[in-house]
Amino acid sequence: MKTLLKIGGTTFIFLILLLVTLHATGFEPQDCPNAGASWTCKLPGLWLKGEVATTPVKDWSFTDKIQTIKIQTQTPFLLPYSVSIWCAEYNGNLYVTSYRGRRWVEDIIGDPHVRLKIGGQIYERTLSLIDDPEEKAAVLQAKGKKYPAWKVPTVAETTVFRVLPE
Repeated sequence: MKTLLKIGGTTFIFLILLLVTLHATGFEPQDCPNAGASWTCKLPGLWLKGEVATTPVKDWSFTDKIQTIKIQTQTPFLLPYSVSIWCAEYNGNLYVTSYRGRRWVEDIIGDPHVRLKIGGQIYERTLSLIDDPEEKAAVLQAKGKKYPAWKVPTVAETTVFRVLPE
């Protein structure tokens, strides 16, 4: 029994030290201009690091020049989950889209508070699920213009989130 406690205690301490190290380093997902370019671009990360933006953003059109951003969600396992994603600006608002079933999408459905890393800035925001088919279609068209090689999916098969103002 003592041996089992020693092994369990050592494992627990190792895991705590590993989490502290990962939190300090961030363990962000890789920067890839095309998130689907290689398998290493698809690997998720944990914490996003950077300077937290404190000024409100009224117009997200500056993201039109940025190919990928990073999003950090909170998992049910008490660890963050971060990935590199594409975004689109429509009518001054910032949107992210994907398909249901992706880990980060399901995390947002459970807890809409996210961290976005755009350039070197961290934006702590809340996302809102968009149900209006006309708004979803307009966002998908805006994303299609930004990423011409991307095949625009149907409104029905896409999940669209709007970044809410502070």
